[in-house]
Amino acid sequence: MTDLQPTPQPDIEPEVVVGPAVDLEAPPPPLPAFLVMDVEDVSMDLPSPYPAVTLVESQPPMRALVFPVGLPEGTAMAQALRRMASRRPMTHELFMQVLQLARIEVIALRLVGRDEGNLLAELDLMTPGGRARVDCRPSDGIVLALRMPVPAPILADERLLDEPGDVLPVTGDT
Repeated sequence: MTDLQPTPQPDIEPEVVVGPAVDLEAPPPPLPAFLVMDVEDVSMDLPSPYPAVTLVESQPPMRALVFPVGLPEGTAMAQALRRMASRRPMTHELFMQVLQLARIEVIALRLVGRDEGNLLAELDLMTPGGRARVDCRPSDGIVLALRMPVPAPILADERLLDEPGDVLPVTGDT
């Protein structure tokens, strides 16, 4: 019989992975500035098969944000912009009626970012239980904002007007 002795192991210190230095006393990054935008137009520019929405700053320098939407969404938005009622409630009108019955108000629509050319939006809601934010398509949010008894403001992150390409949404209370 042989006497089995454990092989002594060298002292190994655990590997420590260090990321970039974080200054805990540094102020957090600034929250985005939101600009009030007005829906100027929903139009078709042939030969494009899609309507384009034109939002314009309500204050100078009156920059514009133009983006395409689907044909049904463009039609719904044009009807909401012109405060046209349909014979029977369309989807957005029905949803607004349900929100009103549930005592939920659309406080604002926020355009919060851009990913691969697509705008990102969220509805800011006031519910009986407090404020809530819900991700949405910009076109749906605009129609709902316009369909409110008192139209809700449409707000755009200023970076969407200043920066081409992707704009990542900023987290935190805005």
